[in-house]
Amino acid sequence: MKRVKQPDLLGRGFPSGDWNEPAERLEELYQWVEQEAMRLVEWYLADRVRKRRWARWLRGGVVAGAAVGALVPLADLAGVALAQGRSGYIGYVALLCAAVCALADRWLGLTSGWMRDVAAALAIHRRLETLRYEWAAENVREVLGPAEGTAGEAAERALAVLRRFSEDVNETVRAETVDWMVSFRTAGSPLVLASQSAGPGTRGAPLRRLPPPPNGSGGWATMPRQRPPGG
Repeated sequence: MKRVKQPDLLGRGFPSGDWNEPAERLEELYQWVEQEAMRLVEWYLADRVRKRRWARWLRGGVVAGAAVGALVPLADLAGVALAQGRSGYIGYVALLCAAVCALADRWLGLTSGWMRDVAAALAIHRRLETLRYEWAAENVREVLGPAEGTAGEAAERALAVLRRFSEDVNETVRAETVDWMVSFRTAGSPLVLASQSAGPGTRGAPLRRLPPPPNGSGGWATMPRQRPPGG
């Protein structure tokens, strides 16, 4: 089975056309905006399938490693010779494999990644449903006759509806991308640990305040002046 390459998240260019027929042109813009939103939903759902598959394999490795690491020593204690005296080594190796799978899932962001994909896809789809009802309301208003304003103002309202929808979708994508970037800024990185373990004279640490001068005097005692040599 030939694997289909997943398209990029970047959208297509803004469609160009003639505005001599505003109604037809607005309908073309609506179709373009709707198709772009559906393409984003499909992209996130396809990315979710890939990440979820790998996350399940790693989670399965965690469960299997933990189970083997716990059952083999217990079986040895119960008198069931499963590993012929090497149950301790096998248990340690199994626990190590479970820890490696858990860390790989954590650092690669597979479980959290497919959850973010689902959340972004649902948010875009929910906003698309709102756009469809808003666009239907604008069409009904146009058919029944605008209660106020001219045809140009009606076209501006329709463009405002499409523009607001595009901005909301772009904000959803931006927020998901920011969450994806923040997930790699872990607290266990060497730079963060170095900044947290530095001394009091480093940046961000509270400055040490000197104690007040003794005896209530207005300043600190100074050293007596020494006579210059040969004076």
